[in-house]
Amino acid sequence: MWLGLAKVVVAALLISFVSWLSGKKTGLAGFLTALPLTTLLALAFSHAEWGDGKQSVAYAKSVFVAIPVSLLFFIPFFFAEKLSLGFWTCYFSGIALLGAGYFVHNFLTKFV
Repeated sequence: MWLGLAKVVVAALLISFVSWLSGKKTGLAGFLTALPLTTLLALAFSHAEWGDGKQSVAYAKSVFVAIPVSLLFFIPFFFAEKLSLGFWTCYFSGIALLGAGYFVHNFLTKFV
């Protein structure tokens, strides 16, 4: 019970802080968001909850494969000006690309 509550509070504080910071210092907020902060927290929380080292290593490997695949989300944002795309078009197109990336991730994790 307490571990679950701690996970929620820490995650909420981290997300809230970076979101707030994005209005003040965009570059720093972007850098902090790109750091594997959530991965560090999630791996530690997962291992604390389940205590299975093998499962934790498999989880970390899955994240390693997912990081480059997850960059598909940002592709529409790179072409936004050139193609006159608005924020929401980029956002939902990025989510659609992540959907396709999920299948790439599943394929690649079979070899890791």
